[in-house]
Amino acid sequence: MSQIRPWRTIERRPSRQIMVGDVPVGGGAPISVQTMTNTPTADAGATIDQIRRCEEAGVDIIRVSCPDTDSTAAMREIVRAASVPIVADIHFHYKRALEAADAGAACLRINPGNIGSDERVKEVIRAAKANGCAIRIGVNAGSLEKHLLEKYGEPCPEALVESAMDHVRILQDHDFDQYKVAVKASDLMLAVAAYTDLADQLDCPLHLGITEAGGLIGGTVKSALGIGSLLWAGIGDTIRVSLSAEPEDEVRVGYEILKSLGLRARGVRVVSCPSCARQGFDVIRTVQTLEERLQHIKTPMSLSVLGCVVNGPGEARETDIGVTGGGNGSHMVYLSGVKDHHIQDENMVDHIVRLVEEKAAKIEAGEAEAFLPGH
Repeated sequence: MSQIRPWRTIERRPSRQIMVGDVPVGGGAPISVQTMTNTPTADAGATIDQIRRCEEAGVDIIRVSCPDTDSTAAMREIVRAASVPIVADIHFHYKRALEAADAGAACLRINPGNIGSDERVKEVIRAAKANGCAIRIGVNAGSLEKHLLEKYGEPCPEALVESAMDHVRILQDHDFDQYKVAVKASDLMLAVAAYTDLADQLDCPLHLGITEAGGLIGGTVKSALGIGSLLWAGIGDTIRVSLSAEPEDEVRVGYEILKSLGLRARGVRVVSCPSCARQGFDVIRTVQTLEERLQHIKTPMSLSVLGCVVNGPGEARETDIGVTGGGNGSHMVYLSGVKDHHIQDENMVDHIVRLVEEKAAKIEAGEAEAFLPGH
């Protein structure tokens, strides 16, 4: 069931590897999933609580905005409490980057369009070197440098790439190679074109995102199209889905994009039908409930939930656990692609949750056993 067919594989763009804290980025490392807190950073307690929820959702790296000295003062406590690397998001005030580096940030995100002079960027580089921080150059179509807007007339792929390359050269001139680059735009066509051009000019890791993508539904679609098309082309080493939604939702959407492309495996991958008059049970409500109740499962596995026997048996044969709707409230359950038993309407959801939990426990126990002496 987990066999990877040749036509499913994606050949990733070669890039050198950097470290963001203890997370490798680029160089063949798994594509990492990022998000960003939206609590006031100065409120360390609220920010840490939000980070905890994102960690539970599987986040690899979390970005925290540092707009003022109260925020950077809280960073030390936040970094200590987090189990994933913290990226300090810096705009306008380069001194916040210096303070965040001293407070333990694993990476400094700077926007060349608003960080100020080259000398200020050099100050940030010195702080990053002294504290073992990585740097992300974050170019954004909404805040390009004035001279580039005058040169090109509007944000365009060439302008985004030129901005990124100008600031990469500053890092290279100061013998700093622990950096990654993003060229984001809310226009997904613009972003995809810019990333595609940039990928041919640099060997560093690329951070993907469609900025200001929108709400949960619209932003998910837009991000899946933009980020997904780049990943399909092998471009991208770390991603952030930017939604007007809770950060943990960004993490879940990010994983769904990666799982759909076969680039990461985490949790339950649900295969379900849109339902029709043939359905033997309420597919939509059943899937909604299962997705909510199975969020705690981290072990990769597949679950098919199909309302009738048209496609149900075929899908069930390709998943770890499957249920196919039948008549009179009696439905067929498949285990490892084989018909196993029937289940009734009234306890179907509880039964499936129990099967998934038992399967996850067996997989985890098997993986642990494989590392014991003699195995």
